[in-house]
Amino acid sequence: MTYDLVVIGGGPAGVAGALTAALAGLRVALLDSSVRLGGQYFRHAADPVPAPGLERFLRQARALDARADVLLRHQVWSVSREPGGDLVVHCVTRAADSAERQVVLRARRLLIATGAHDRPLPFPGWDLPGVLTAGGAQALLKGNGVVAGRRIVVSGTGPFLLPVATGLAGAGARVLGVLEANGGLGLARHPLLALGKAGEAAGYAASLARHRVPYRTRQAVVAAHGEREVEAVTVARLDQEWNVLATRVVECDTVAVGYGFVPQIDLGTQLGCATRNDVDGSPVLDVDAAQRTSVPGVWAAGEPTGVGGWLLSETEGRIAGRAVVADSRGSRPASGAESGLLLRRRERGRAFGEALQRAYPVKPGWQGWLRDDTTVCRCEEVPLARLREAQDLGATDARSIKLLARPGMGWCQGRICGYAVSCLAGEPQRPPRRPIAQPVTLGALAELPDVSDLPDVPPAH
Repeated sequence: MTYDLVVIGGGPAGVAGALTAALAGLRVALLDSSVRLGGQYFRHAADPVPAPGLERFLRQARALDARADVLLRHQVWSVSREPGGDLVVHCVTRAADSAERQVVLRARRLLIATGAHDRPLPFPGWDLPGVLTAGGAQALLKGNGVVAGRRIVVSGTGPFLLPVATGLAGAGARVLGVLEANGGLGLARHPLLALGKAGEAAGYAASLARHRVPYRTRQAVVAAHGEREVEAVTVARLDQEWNVLATRVVECDTVAVGYGFVPQIDLGTQLGCATRNDVDGSPVLDVDAAQRTSVPGVWAAGEPTGVGGWLLSETEGRIAGRAVVADSRGSRPASGAESGLLLRRRERGRAFGEALQRAYPVKPGWQGWLRDDTTVCRCEEVPLARLREAQDLGATDARSIKLLARPGMGWCQGRICGYAVSCLAGEPQRPPRRPIAQPVTLGALAELPDVSDLPDVPPAH
């Protein structure tokens, strides 16, 4: 089918953008790989537990479902442009019998709202069962009601550790501590930005106190121990650069770690969209005031343009949706009080996101936590020693190390180890260059239809 707009991603940005366009009468399809809309932030079970902003999001999702084609369990792996100008969206969906099939959609315009994923750091033992990302622990709990373990340590940096820890503690797990690798000042240098989050922070602090969960700054898990699964972790006291000052051992069965987020921009870079470096050095899609990318007909909103929370994502989605509507009518986006409010809200949200990244940076001392036998790339089982060997052979950047030692050449294609390999290579983060944005089987590719045979659908206007 040819749609006026195809939106990829069912979180706050994607739903807001799709709903804005659908309410204006455009033919819209939204694709998401999950079983329910929500993305990471609003991930929920079939019977959702009340959470800040969730009811608002669910109302938007219900309104969208009545006005657009919402295609769940559809994983987009490639987007290309036809000679005639339409965008072709390739995705794979899994039926009830687990058989995969290809689905291809045509779109006149595209909104990329693919969110972000956790950014882990390697340490000895991080490949043991029982070590998972903070986002993974939260997804299990919010989406499936599964508590990741019984005795859990939450470690990393950033405020995202707080909802993860309070959620696990509220579900009955014994959270032995929240370990923040940076200092405790957080947004103290930005009191006006912090003021809007004071109530939320106080709620997390009260919940941690109620469940007797200690919150420790300048500490982190630097090693995990166990024969077949996690049995204990080494917790280190750190200096300002994250160098180890002293250590202690804590018995536990689960570790949830998170050091920020990696925006998912693969589809944008496939199409040739320009990128820029965010405050923390992460490549993000470069957009103008209307959320347009450098590629005609392609917009982006939410984490692919910079991490800043669900409210910023929703705001950017609405701005993008209004711009798509104007583009479909050959006019400029409408101005007025509502537009001004959205722009001011986006400005505040971006300022808050940038302040968070400055307040909770990843410091270079983590590289000193590693040993020669520490696995850096879990897919290909590449230890640190092999990376160093590649450098001794003359590799001077992450790509050369990849070619010689194979980190990033496995199932995840560098999504998990890419940040660490770049840091160990001593170079800044590079935009991804993956021709396939998500894993897809050869069997599914064999069933790929000829795009020239796809039927066209008349436009809605």
